[in-house]
Amino acid sequence: MDRIVIITGGGRGIGAATARLAAKAEYRVCIAYRERRDSADEVVAQIERDGGEAIAVQADVGREADVLRLFDEVDRRFGELTALVNNAGILERQMRVDAMDAERLARVFNANVVGSFLCAREAVRRMSTRYGGHGGAIVNVSSVASRLGSPNEYVDYAASKAAVDTFTLGLAREVASEGIRVNAVRPGSIHTEIHASGGEPDRVERVKARIPMQRGGEADEIARAIVWLLSDEASYMTGSLVDVSGGL
Repeated sequence: MDRIVIITGGGRGIGAATARLAAKAEYRVCIAYRERRDSADEVVAQIERDGGEAIAVQADVGREADVLRLFDEVDRRFGELTALVNNAGILERQMRVDAMDAERLARVFNANVVGSFLCAREAVRRMSTRYGGHGGAIVNVSSVASRLGSPNEYVDYAASKAAVDTFTLGLAREVASEGIRVNAVRPGSIHTEIHASGGEPDRVERVKARIPMQRGGEADEIARAIVWLLSDEASYMTGSLVDVSGGL
């Protein structure tokens, strides 16, 4: 059976690195992106140049209609889904909790939590033996912020990732007997563009002294953990939260 994976937020950073590595592992890859079509198309082109197969589909994972369209497109173009990487997520500018408004909180939780729920729901409906599927794997991309809290920067982002951790544990136990494994990877401070969204593009350089390994991580280092968790080498792992954080 073909191995088919959807990677949300797959056009940049950790998502793009995961897409490239999954293609090398002979997955047919769907890259879901919200806005940056140019970045997603470039990842598709890289995969195709290396002999893999990939498509890019625009979808805002916080919008249910977009999620339904995304999964329908994969059904139509690739066939039976075998894996999902819930990587799409956002953070907003660094600030204290007492400066946050409801609109900001809604944006962060919608993208990071609601989006993960909606995509996982559609994946389970396709992969679960309960619905006639053949099983599969889901990896949620969380963050070590879920247990550190990110005070004075983005407690809302950290709280949303804590929700992803709990979601991972609950869903894993819910579908374990239906052929689906669900795990999460919790990156530490990684060199990606997301820090610019928080207003500090060079944040990793500022905080690296706190990291036991004394450096920030690279997107490829997170991608390797994600693709391993999708693989049969992790066949007895479900409900696990794997920190890839340089010792934080």
